[in-house]
Amino acid sequence: MKLPEIKGFIDLSLVDWDGKVSAAIFLPHCNFRCPFCYNLSFVLKPEGMQTIPYQEIEQYLTKNMDWLDGVTMTGGEPTIHNELPTLCKQIKELGLDVKLDTNGTNSSMVQKLIEQGLVDYVAMDFKAPLTQEKYSHAIGVNAEKLLAEVEKTVEVLLSSSVDYEFRTTLVPTIHGKNDIKQICSKIRDCKKYVLQCFKGEVETLDPKFRNIESFSQEEMEEFLKLAREIVPNTLLR
Repeated sequence: MKLPEIKGFIDLSLVDWDGKVSAAIFLPHCNFRCPFCYNLSFVLKPEGMQTIPYQEIEQYLTKNMDWLDGVTMTGGEPTIHNELPTLCKQIKELGLDVKLDTNGTNSSMVQKLIEQGLVDYVAMDFKAPLTQEKYSHAIGVNAEKLLAEVEKTVEVLLSSSVDYEFRTTLVPTIHGKNDIKQICSKIRDCKKYVLQCFKGEVETLDPKFRNIESFSQEEMEEFLKLAREIVPNTLLR
């Protein structure tokens, strides 16, 4: 039984999964280079991080089953690891729910996890409107060959029975009001859409973004109002 390398573990989180007490497993590497990303080590230099034995995590989860609801698979981008289903199955066999964080570029993996009952919740980052120029700007790489996969993952989630959310981290210099309209038009009938505010003053993949001033609360409320006109189930996180 081969499992993906685990490069990070949070034993308690009240913010990764709405309404759930969860742990979080971080898998390395990502096919995006979002300039505002703050998980630099997992994306750029995971080989320099210590690998955490799954057995240690399993022991912790087993010991704390009474108050843990589930485990979030995050990163990095979890779906680039072929061994992800095996890891999810291990967690499910402990009796815990599994949440997947994904950028949506591996629709077949997402569909497989859903069909096999290996995930209970999927949170997909919808980075920008689905145009090559806009998406490339947001993810830091050429999005031409990725857009079709992102759109397909959106369709997989919209047509599935699994609980899910789409989410967008709003970043000055990248997002504007029209971008939110375009994103919402693609997920009009979704169960849940979440707007998150980029917070500066942390180390980011592109150092310039560290000094970018975040959107104000008033501006975020304006984005929320605009989104709710198309997707009523939108909230700020």
